Amino acid sequence: MTQDQEPVRQRLLSEATRLFAERGFESTSVQEVVSAAGVTKGAMYHYFDSKDDLLHEIYGRVLRMQMERLNHFADGPGTVTERLHAAAADVVTTTAANLDDSKIFFRSMHLLAPDTRKSVRVERRRYHERFRDLVAEGQREGTFRSDIPADIVVDFFFGSVHHLGSWYKPEGALSGPEIGRHFADLLLASLRPA
Repeated sequence: MTQDQEPVRQRLLSEATRLFAERGFESTSVQEVVSAAGVTKGAMYHYFDSKDDLLHEIYGRVLRMQMERLNHFADGPGTVTERLHAAAADVVTTTAANLDDSKIFFRSMHLLAPDTRKSVRVERRRYHERFRDLVAEGQREGTFRSDIPADIVVDFFFGSVHHLGSWYKPEGALSGPEIGRHFADLLLASLRPA
């Protein structure tokens, strides 16, 4: 599919992601985004209300995909250990696969309008709570140690996941899925009862 055949909304998101990753959100103008996408400002404003809206959507599309996948694992078959391992490995794998989106967002989130920033925090919190529910389920049934609050476990794990953008290189020695398995293994090892 050539750029001209790619839907306008997708072209805008692709070019905004590329430019924000290269130059930074604050150093990229709307005009640069629309020029790179080969559209007018009017076309951009048909799909997005602002540059903030573009940034929100760049992260939002990854978060929505991850939430859908988390629900699939959390509600799927298997023990709580198997489901948590799959969910933990998956969030690392999908973050690594969408690294520019995640890096841009975490680097630029503080630049969003307060209402947008609040909305994103609510969406992200919903994801973390769903993940926490798996940890809490394992704690209730005695599969996981319960001396550490589930919220702390989740915050610790996601602190590591959100830090991927500062060191992970797709061309490095380990692939995203391999790193995902290691992160999931470490999480589950930390939850084993003493």
